[in-house]
Amino acid sequence: MAATRSYLDFEKPVAELEAKLEELKALGQRDGAVSISEEVGRLEAKAAQALAEIYATLSPWQKTQVARHPQRPHFVDYCAGLIEEFTPLAGDRSFGEDEAIIGGFGRFRGRPVLVLGQEKGATTEARLRHNFGMARPEGYRKAVRLMETADRFGLPVLAFVDTAGAFPGIEAEERGQAEAIARSTQACLALGVPNVAVVIGEGGSGGAIAIATANTVLMLEHAIYSVISPEGAASILWRDQGRAHEAATAMKITAQDLLRLGIIDGVIPEATGGAHRDRQAALSATSDALSRALAEFDGLSRDEIRDRRAQKFLEIGRKL
Repeated sequence: MAATRSYLDFEKPVAELEAKLEELKALGQRDGAVSISEEVGRLEAKAAQALAEIYATLSPWQKTQVARHPQRPHFVDYCAGLIEEFTPLAGDRSFGEDEAIIGGFGRFRGRPVLVLGQEKGATTEARLRHNFGMARPEGYRKAVRLMETADRFGLPVLAFVDTAGAFPGIEAEERGQAEAIARSTQACLALGVPNVAVVIGEGGSGGAIAIATANTVLMLEHAIYSVISPEGAASILWRDQGRAHEAATAMKITAQDLLRLGIIDGVIPEATGGAHRDRQAALSATSDALSRALAEFDGLSRDEIRDRRAQKFLEIGRKL
């Protein structure tokens, strides 16, 4: 993994140390080479310390870069790791299939659930197929169809959010993008079963809210959630995308800021260096958080679940 790992700009000191570490390890594997285990251990400790120091003081803009890291786990990784017997369903029964949103039924820790997620894709081919996680109207209408089916059969809904926003193309507007997002948000609010949303990377604008209007909204430690991207905000406010780092700080888009403001309900810890450095740790922490969130609604009636969700969103902004 170290040889193929992608480093962000602010990770340059770590990249240099880990490159030296790989050179030492390669040297130590040669026949007749002098034992360098002590030096390897020293460099490993130094690299780990440098990484911990960097990630302990990340700025909002740096967290944005981590949330967009190309090797960060995507929805398909969480689905494969957390959901058993997953059966995907396709189509909105109106226009067609949209692979930016993947949805289907499966079992989470033995419990039947509906799983929805935005998939960005990990390769060029996958990114094009999934449209970089930017859904068109048919994607949201598919989500509505699946959520209503889950509600009919009393199945909890798990949503994994990772999108820069809904697709802004002309054809999407022609097919009713805004109405589709509104209907999906409405469907979330109307559910009589618990729904839990996890922002695993980017939570961008209405494209995220459409499936994240949930009883419990969680975020991974280095994920972001905002009404607009930092670049978009900088373009509007200052007509300069180069000031995106200022916009990221001003908009309070990090998990820590949003928890303090009461927008989200919990933060899921990531390994030092981000979820892409230890995918299994991210999956395990997310699994535990989802299990705890679902357990809070055991024994509640449909009306109680619906009322709790409505009250949660009505209270946003009242405690500031």
